[in-house]
Amino acid sequence: MKQSEYLRYDATALADLMKRGEVSAREVCEAAIERATHVDGTLNTICHPQFNEAKGQGFPAEGTLAGVPMLLKDLAQEQEGHPCTYGSRGLAKNIATRDSEFVRRVKNGGLVILGRTATPEFGLKAITESALWGASRNPWDTELTPGGSSGGSGAAVAAGIVPVAGANDGGGSIRIPAAYNGLLGLKPSRGRISSGPQVGEAWTGASSDHVVTRTVRDSAAMLDLLSGPAPGDPFTIAPPPGRYSELLHQSPGQLRIGVFTSSPYDTEVAPECVEAVEATAKMLENLGHVVEYARLEFDGMAMARSYLGLYCGEVSAMVARAREQFGANDDDFELDTRLIAMLGDSMPLSEYVRRRQRWNDFARALGAFFDGYDMYLCPTTGQLPARIGEMDTPATLKMLGKLMLALRAGKLLHVSGQVDQLAMESLARTPFTQLANLTGTPAMSVPLHWTESGLPVGVQFGAPHGDEVRLLQLAAQLEEVAPWFGHYERLEQKFV
Repeated sequence: MKQSEYLRYDATALADLMKRGEVSAREVCEAAIERATHVDGTLNTICHPQFNEAKGQGFPAEGTLAGVPMLLKDLAQEQEGHPCTYGSRGLAKNIATRDSEFVRRVKNGGLVILGRTATPEFGLKAITESALWGASRNPWDTELTPGGSSGGSGAAVAAGIVPVAGANDGGGSIRIPAAYNGLLGLKPSRGRISSGPQVGEAWTGASSDHVVTRTVRDSAAMLDLLSGPAPGDPFTIAPPPGRYSELLHQSPGQLRIGVFTSSPYDTEVAPECVEAVEATAKMLENLGHVVEYARLEFDGMAMARSYLGLYCGEVSAMVARAREQFGANDDDFELDTRLIAMLGDSMPLSEYVRRRQRWNDFARALGAFFDGYDMYLCPTTGQLPARIGEMDTPATLKMLGKLMLALRAGKLLHVSGQVDQLAMESLARTPFTQLANLTGTPAMSVPLHWTESGLPVGVQFGAPHGDEVRLLQLAAQLEEVAPWFGHYERLEQKFV
């Protein structure tokens, strides 16, 4: 199978070709490896290749996507016998002793794992640049970030290395790379895809696993494969009335969609992101949906603080785990990670609990919004992709950070208000994604807009808990009237 032919198909089409015997799984695997070899020297998406293992295995004949190549994200998607570093030198020795539920279901679906994609350390910063793996690059403009923390996966799928790649989303990490790479990125509802067996709820329930894809039907097929509870999960949510891959062909009906473009943190939103939403709103009206501007009534600063409390607490726990299990020391972690861990360690437990309890406020506010609307539409991100290195901590702040660490000044930073400033600086580029994480509701980024310079700009839709079906149905409707698959041909030509 020639590389140019391989790039023309999504995962669903590749699986169909193999089922009909028009191409073998080995030929597809070799085409994917050829593509990876051709482009990844530039993009740096794959941190742990498993090419020889993939070619040497007996290719599965069973499974809905049997023979389709995919990549796992090097964060939480553990594969027995392989490293899962979370982008950190502190976890370089972390070799999985068993498959995660996500990986088990991927294998049961017959997909062929080609390796693991790079992430930032512990999934932080919404960019994919780490001291361990270096910077992953955006295939639309290699001077720009592909986003994070699933940036390696997003860049790999956009560039055609694989049609589907693992991702997870604790604050936007499926949707942000989808927006920056021109992909469909669906973050499922809390509990839709099991986080087991290593944890009950990833990031205290804020994070969900799924994938990034080039087509809606591939996202639906993967949700069919991955969704459902596992023994020991903390709760079970109602399954859909059928298979997502079949239900998406039905009309979502006339939807009432509330639109907003203002950042919940009152931070600046790029005109291109607003323009993408406004153009999408007109498209929706032409499809017969009722679209109107609306406002979500909740305390944006309280949400930022609540999210940052989670962020700091999870990082401090990961650092502690790396120290205890693998003997990691200070030099094994990036400076920013150590600072965030210090903030987590110095936050009083009662304050952490109070911030976690505030999640209910945001869920109730969103529930009230959904009393009047079926979905919301807003930008996926507040800004276009940052340049590689742009988000690096300036040298003067690095010196200050080292001083704060030496003085163990975490409590002082909390009292001084510097933590609130950190929250705003951290979330200013991506202010629209955390709401779905803290409320546990499904949301997706859809690639419906491109700038004059050729950069993709995603728009985000959110729905009530458990309503992935209507999100996928709407995405399929939009894909039909404004198809985006043809845009990927530019990347094929770019990386000839």
